[in-house]
Order: sequence, then C-alpha cells, then structure tokens
Amino acid sequence: MTTTSVRVATDPPQAIRRWVPPVVAVAVAVGLWWLATTVLCAPHSLLRQAAPQRVAPAVVDLFSRGVLLPDIGISLWRLLIGLAVAVVIGIPAGLLLGLSRTAERASAPVVQFARMISPLSWAPIAVAVFGIGNEPVIFLIAVAAVWPVLINTAAGVRSVDPGYLDVARSFHATRWELVTAVVLPAIRGQLQTGVRLALGIAWVVLVPAEMLGVRSGLGYQVLNARDQLAYDQVVAVIVVIGALGFLLDVVARRLISPDRPGTPPDRG
Repeated sequence: MTTTSVRVATDPPQAIRRWVPPVVAVAVAVGLWWLATTVLCAPHSLLRQAAPQRVAPAVVDLFSRGVLLPDIGISLWRLLIGLAVAVVIGIPAGLLLGLSRTAERASAPVVQFARMISPLSWAPIAVAVFGIGNEPVIFLIAVAAVWPVLINTAAGVRSVDPGYLDVARSFHATRWELVTAVVLPAIRGQLQTGVRLALGIAWVVLVPAEMLGVRSGLGYQVLNARDQLAYDQVVAVIVVIGALGFLLDVVARRLISPDRPGTPPDRG
C-alpha cells in the first residue's frame, strides 16, 4: 500500500515535468507566429493570410473538402516506395563495402562524389528519363535516402569485432552464413539508425520532388494554393507537412530505433 501511494503521489509531477516544457515551447512558437503575422506586419501584407487564426480554419476546410487526405495518402505511398528502394540498394551495397576493403577503396571516390550531389539536382534528368508522374518522385526520394543506409551499414560492418568472424570461420561458415548469422545481427543498431535518418531525409525531399509536374501530393497542394494566392492554405499544408514529419519520426523512434548499438550476436 505504501509503494502504491508513493507511486501515485510521484507520477503527476513526473508527467508535468515531461509535458509542460514542450507545451510551453509550442505555445511560445505559436505566439511568435501570431505576433509576426498579425502585429508586426503591414495591414495589407500577404503575411496576414498566414496568421494562425487564418491557418487553422484553412486546415479544417481542406480536410472537409476531401483535399488533404488523398494527397497525404499518395505522398506517404511515394515515400514508402522510395525508402524501400533505398533500403534494397543501400544495405547490400553497404555490406559489400564493409566486408571488402578492395571494394571500399575502389568505390570511395565515386561514393563520396555522388552522395555530395543534391538529390534535387537530379530532377531534370529524372523527368527526362521517367517522364511526369510517380516515377521521378520515387527516384529522387531513393537517391536522397540511399546514402544514410549505405554509409551506416558499411560503418557497422567495419565495427564488428573480428573475433566473431574468426569464430564463424572456424566452424567453416559460408559467406552467406557469415553475413546472416554474424554480421547482420551485430549491425542491427546501425541499420536501424540508417533507416531512420533516411526516412527524415526522404520526407524533406518528397515535397519539392512533388512540385515536378505531378497533380497530387502535398508538394502539389503547396503550389496549387500558391497559384490561387491562398497563402492561408499554403501555410496550412506546410503545417500538415510538419506535423506528419513529426509523427513519422516518433513512429520511427518507437519501431526502428536501436536498443544497443553493436549488440554482439548470440553464440548459443
């Protein structure tokens, strides 16, 4: 009874300490937003359309007109396909570079050169090759997301304790068994970190990639609202993009964040 009473007495203060700081930070941010778009701007400025008291009804209106939900769905679908392509390419390539010093030295100049190119600079080539539609968007997402997966995978392989590999070789493990039974379990943390970083980068690239002539998605909605000079709707879509990005990161942290980086594989 005493332990239960102590827990009940201490839980509310812990909840307050956990939730009050972010709530206060959000309130301050909204207050500064209102100040900049209502008090400090000129009476006839377009910024007044971006005030929070105008944006909140715009979000509700977009949802009620059935505009946002289909665009959110198509954007998330493009994101998942592009991320899946990046994972399918990045993990095997990272394993190759991590396991083979020759492959790492040979590919280092190309990898370092290619990963420093802005993914959006590939947009004209993507449109020329794939045309207008989902394919160039997915291509740009994959190009942006593949590097965190590849680099984290290769770094994880290089950090595996050589003793584990020697033990596996002493049992005459094949190369496939070495990878699946030793390397992949040992680099689980780095793989999860790479996928989470790739998810964040892919979400950032998704919106400008959807401005390449497609007629659906959140990026398209930003351009559509801008062309109508409906800046309350522009900011409304931006708020939705930010909220979805926040939720995606929360889900990624819950589902794919590493427990203990570099956890040794089970030798039992």
